[in-house]
Amino acid sequence: MPPVDRSTRISCAGIVLAAGAGTRYGKPKALAENGAWLRSAITALREGGCDPVIVMLGATGPHPGALGLPAGTRCRWVADWATGLSATVRDALRACAETGTSYVAFLPVDTPDIGADVVARVLGAARSSQSGLARAVFHNTPGHPVVIENKHWEALSKTVVGDIGAGSYLGGRQDMVCVTCDDLATGTDRDFPEVGAR
Repeated sequence: MPPVDRSTRISCAGIVLAAGAGTRYGKPKALAENGAWLRSAITALREGGCDPVIVMLGATGPHPGALGLPAGTRCRWVADWATGLSATVRDALRACAETGTSYVAFLPVDTPDIGADVVARVLGAARSSQSGLARAVFHNTPGHPVVIENKHWEALSKTVVGDIGAGSYLGGRQDMVCVTCDDLATGTDRDFPEVGAR
């Protein structure tokens, strides 16, 4: 796949969802494999066509210095992260609105085999669709990234609640573009240490 030419494309902010405590994993997944998952997600979004890339932090605290993030990565601490994923999604949408971007791409920190090629494919599908909505699908199962145009952000913010993110809003829409990415990644969420061990 050719590289994304950002100068001729509508802007998209990349959001790394990394605020959770990682209860099943045993520690915040932002710290998994010494931050390798986090850096992988940042790289996937950035090289897949997102600018800026913003890491949403929570359980690790408000200071990202110990995370070893690549230069130019923005961070945002979600003060009420413990109330559930919805708080992080709402705050991420506020951050995106502040940047003035037209799209947002959500990528959880715990899907480390998703690379820039997956992000670029889904982003391209969203940009070329009337709905402005697209998500990766792996073996007929909805996955990430999810790309959402800004015309949906207000309604999405009102829909998310508790530990439910964008899924409740997107699940009821018939205009979601499902982008098959089986050939590029597994899209598997790494919930337990033994699953993510290398």
